[in-house]
Amino acid sequence: MAEIVIDGIRKAFGAVVALERVELRVADGEFLALLGPSGCGKTTLLRVIAGLESQSEGRVLIGGRDVSRLPPRARGLAMVFQNYAVFPHMTVRDNVAFGLRMAGAEAARTDRQVRRASELLHIEPYLDRYPSQLSGGQRQRVAVARALAVEPSVLLMDEPLSNLDALLRLEMRAELKSVLRAAGTTTIYVTHDQTEAMGLADRIAVLQDGRIQQLDRPATIYSHPATRFVGGFVGSPPMNFLELAAAGGAVRLGALTFPAPADGPIVLGLRGEDIEEVTAGAGFPLAVLVVEPMGSHTLVTGQVAGHRMRVVLPSERLPAPGEDIHLRPLPGRLRWMDAASGAAINPPNP
Repeated sequence: MAEIVIDGIRKAFGAVVALERVELRVADGEFLALLGPSGCGKTTLLRVIAGLESQSEGRVLIGGRDVSRLPPRARGLAMVFQNYAVFPHMTVRDNVAFGLRMAGAEAARTDRQVRRASELLHIEPYLDRYPSQLSGGQRQRVAVARALAVEPSVLLMDEPLSNLDALLRLEMRAELKSVLRAAGTTTIYVTHDQTEAMGLADRIAVLQDGRIQQLDRPATIYSHPATRFVGGFVGSPPMNFLELAAAGGAVRLGALTFPAPADGPIVLGLRGEDIEEVTAGAGFPLAVLVVEPMGSHTLVTGQVAGHRMRVVLPSERLPAPGEDIHLRPLPGRLRWMDAASGAAINPPNP
């Protein structure tokens, strides 16, 4: 196992800057998710750590060793890709053993590690089958087992569940978390799926335009986004944002008045599940546009103060489109962002 230090990594493809002086430290045994939309730089950063891309500036240290100019095979890491990347002409047993045999491991150690990795990923019944005889989820288990069998100091995973259907992804996510906790391997996991990142990672680094916008525990990122971008990217539904004007240290919305950090334009952020329905005159009105019964809850999209807002209501509550409902934020749940920069600010909450 090993600590990873990303020291001022910059990567440019000609005039296009993919990473802009990224600073990051991943603790020994930690599971870190790199989360962000397509093109944000997360896969480029993973490939730089792996040695599949060379950085324009900066260093990569693994276990205190500068590996910035070393080839991938000399970095003591393993990588799992989204497209399974198993060898179709080899049995599952030979696939899992491949890295060990390439490294010249003794037969006894190879057998022992193949058995251990296969038990962790529950693929022992398939060891003598070929990949074509397996489901997508089983093939991905083989790819993870092959990576863990070599006992890497670092495991890099590039959207490994993205090719699976929704139910299988849910099952694999729980299984993967259990396996990696048992293995204790330092892991960096790239995904654009915030649900995966929230469910799997010890910490999440949210990237935008080649920069880390926030690095923290999943609960903190969800509850206290550092920027408007983070609040809008993490969460389903995403955080609502109302662009309002504060005067006299306060913002008024319907019958409610909220203390504001400064006068002038300001952005109020509020998650859809942090709102309760109240009687008319006790909150602010939302003009209902769309109602979506989701089973466990009802998702209501409406309009307030010229802005769209999504609200999570109990499953039995089904307002009609065109109806006005009245809402109030739960105590302490308001988040404020600077209107110009989008950065979070921290006023007193009602």
